[in-house]
Amino acid sequence: MTNVSPNGLDWQHFSGYLEDFRKGLIHIGIAIFMTFIGIYPVVPSALCYLKTLANADLAAFGTPEAFFAMLQLNLEISVLICMPLILCKILAPLPRFFPSFSNKAIFAFWLSSVTLFYAGVFFCFKITLPYGIKFLLGFETTNIKALISVDKFVSFCAMFLLGFGLVFQMPVAMVLSGRLFNVDYRRLSRHRREAILILTFVSAILTPTPDAMNMMLMAIPLYLLFEIGLLGIRFLN
Repeated sequence: MTNVSPNGLDWQHFSGYLEDFRKGLIHIGIAIFMTFIGIYPVVPSALCYLKTLANADLAAFGTPEAFFAMLQLNLEISVLICMPLILCKILAPLPRFFPSFSNKAIFAFWLSSVTLFYAGVFFCFKITLPYGIKFLLGFETTNIKALISVDKFVSFCAMFLLGFGLVFQMPVAMVLSGRLFNVDYRRLSRHRREAILILTFVSAILTPTPDAMNMMLMAIPLYLLFEIGLLGIRFLN
């Protein structure tokens, strides 16, 4: 007799999902490695393009820093490119072990996840990141000139691009949680005030600048994503 929860979750088979996920991680690693090799020639151009956001010279503080910065940027771009595969490997095994999920539903979740991820990256790249860098460099004076480490600059850009892409997954995560754990739409909707407080706090952490304008540029889309997640739970569950 299998231990199946009311939402169709078979806990005895959950270890099977973890095993499939482990195999998926191997495929992801191979894909990232192949992408890493393939895009290496264009990484210097990508760094030059990122440099235009700062409109300042980048400096290497140490002999290997430029080399490791290029490798880091190469890896981060490879992860961004492989994100559809990463999301696919995470979601694909679900129908085998969670009977409440159909293959069509998983495809819809995957497509939504990919779209939202790249929407978050695009939003950060075109709006939040340029505005944040401009704001931070605005504190330069005649006596203080910014000397930007190429390694820290690459890490700074990658952290926010990847962070925004992941945060934009909130509606999909909410709907998945609703399907797995029978989250009640009405009960969750009563906590909008708490959600606004939490999302504002998250926005303050994620945005690269302390000014209220940049924080609002993050908080408003996050709240809209929260409402989309509520609608998804209401209509899909």
